[in-house]
Amino acid sequence: MAHTTSNPKIHEGRNLKRFREMMNIKQDYLAFQLGEDWNQQKVSLLEQKEKIDADILEQVSAILKIPAEAIRNFDEEQAINIITNTFHDSSFVNHDSSFVNLGNANTFNINPLAEVRKLHDEKMELYERMLKEKDEMMAKFERWIEEK
Repeated sequence: MAHTTSNPKIHEGRNLKRFREMMNIKQDYLAFQLGEDWNQQKVSLLEQKEKIDADILEQVSAILKIPAEAIRNFDEEQAINIITNTFHDSSFVNHDSSFVNLGNANTFNINPLAEVRKLHDEKMELYERMLKEKDEMMAKFERWIEEK
């Protein structure tokens, strides 16, 4: 089976674990989605691998609904450098008020009600997506029970 990484700094298993944890997905759930041959321990071992076989990486990325390239190419060191170089000493975001100061840039007035509405809409979209995924998972589980 083909491996996918040419950059030795990138650890695909660790990247997979980071994405999985960011999405609040447990190893057990990922194992269930991967099929009968998988269990939590096998997912844990997968996350320890520096390079993941391309076909498995494609399956996992489809389950997590992220591009496989995101797992293949995520480099924590580069991400930290981008963040460090983007914000300078005079740049900050003040979360306690409705103003954002970005050093020499203009001051922006953020409408708190619009932000709350936006967060509410995002929360509702997420809730609807979660309900749909729950229904899909229940249907899959019922099919699995019927097969047994």
